[in-house]
Amino acid sequence: MGNRLRTTFLLALLTVLIVWIGRALGGPHGMVIAFVLAAVMNLGSYWFSDKIVLGMYRAKPLDESDAPELYQIVRELSMNAGLPMPRLFVIPSETPNAFATGRNPEKAVVAVTEGLLRILNREEVRGVLAHELAHVKNRDILVGSIAATLAGVVMMLADMVRWAAIFGGFRGGDDEESGGGLIAGLVISIVAPIAAMLIQMAISRSREYLADETGARFAGNPQGLAAALEKLAAASHRLPMTEAKPATAHLFIVNPLSGRAFANLFSTHPPIEERIRRLRSMAVY
Repeated sequence: MGNRLRTTFLLALLTVLIVWIGRALGGPHGMVIAFVLAAVMNLGSYWFSDKIVLGMYRAKPLDESDAPELYQIVRELSMNAGLPMPRLFVIPSETPNAFATGRNPEKAVVAVTEGLLRILNREEVRGVLAHELAHVKNRDILVGSIAATLAGVVMMLADMVRWAAIFGGFRGGDDEESGGGLIAGLVISIVAPIAAMLIQMAISRSREYLADETGARFAGNPQGLAAALEKLAAASHRLPMTEAKPATAHLFIVNPLSGRAFANLFSTHPPIEERIRRLRSMAVY
């Protein structure tokens, strides 16, 4: 219950950010419009967040005939976890990574990149898939997907404020001087995306540790996931996912923005070295 309350509070903060930016763009009327937008986005995120995220990364359904071994692994892990079989998708990217999405376990989706399937061995793939199913089991996928959608809206509106401030269209409220409005607009355009990212961090960081631990139990061996994290982290530094968006970075098993200095300052993931250390400490020798 504590985690639910904390998550609800953080998502409410994202909604407040949207309303605040709406007021900056259009005064009281803009605030009302932004509130309606936030409400619609919350509702839409609940029903369509999986489709939105999958569409952003051009993910395609993966047929069992094309990946029978992958289906076998997921089917076995799903039975271990007491979960229904999720739908499987593949992302056309050479950067190895994966994420889970959906509004509940019955509608869950697990997506992996082509690069992940190329560089990981069977036990490592098994560890990654167990981690993603742990997110499904722990009910993280809906929260993560809604946060991604709302954070995307915050960043989009912040961009609008910045351009409005630059070209003199910023109002910020009926009683503000144009100079003050310009400064306020620039402040909002900088602060809002950072605030959205910090909220995502608070939602996702602690959940990654729990998903690692839970996934290791599903797989029956923490070493596969530990080895996979090492490979994924190294590959992400060499080959960052250029199509990745900051608003959705927290969904992935490792930060897809690794290698970008700004992203490293506000990482939505806990340190990879600490995750690996914790997993290896679980191993029974």
